[in-house]
Amino acid sequence: MADGHRIFAEALATALAAEPDVEVSAAGSGAGAERALERAVAEARGFQVMLVDADLGAGAPGSVGVVQSARVQVPGQRRGPGSAAPVPPAVRPAGQGGDGIALISRVRAVHPDLRVIVLASADDPHRAVRALQAGAGGWVAKESSLGRLMAVIRGVMRDETHVPPSLLTGVIQELTAARRDRTESERLVDTLTPREKQVLRCMVAGLGRQAVADRLYLSPHTVRTHMQNVLGKLGVHSTLAAVALARRAGVGPVEA
Repeated sequence: MADGHRIFAEALATALAAEPDVEVSAAGSGAGAERALERAVAEARGFQVMLVDADLGAGAPGSVGVVQSARVQVPGQRRGPGSAAPVPPAVRPAGQGGDGIALISRVRAVHPDLRVIVLASADDPHRAVRALQAGAGGWVAKESSLGRLMAVIRGVMRDETHVPPSLLTGVIQELTAARRDRTESERLVDTLTPREKQVLRCMVAGLGRQAVADRLYLSPHTVRTHMQNVLGKLGVHSTLAAVALARRAGVGPVEA
């Protein structure tokens, strides 16, 4: 678990360790986390679940997240030693590296089999959606009981997704709105000509007018015309707005 409040994290670690099918490894600093992880790898102990504070990094300057990892045995599921990827040493001083949700993206990119549960001090549908999109399998209020947390841990180990009923409506609305925005953005991008789409991808890559001209073997004047057409068809008034719309539509940057 990664949590910026050490007392809370250590108390939760103690409570989890009392469960018969849970093993918890904790560290109180970045160096301590690295040593704990190195020992875990050397001992072939696999990490299956990571609990992450949604507000990790939002505490007082200099506070350090506590990383804990649990090995949970789920009925009907068999895992050999070390079969799950260990959590990387992702402990950072507060204010560096973003919040706990940003941590999820980094960890899941390296260890896609690791299950992640977010511990939150407040319901926030927008952040819950961000967490789910980053790869989290559950969202649990910090005021929840240990029994509730264990139920979610076992659920995500069965590849279930757990969202509190109080958040469900808001999460669905956020996802629906995001899909609606994406659909409209895709429709607008589809109005562009193939050449204008090339120019848009160059804009997404951050290329200036001259760089686009050099890449597409066009004159700067022609590129300027294409860019103006792109902005007009997308209904925006700046390159930044065009890039934001393009990203919502799933348009990536031109390849280097």
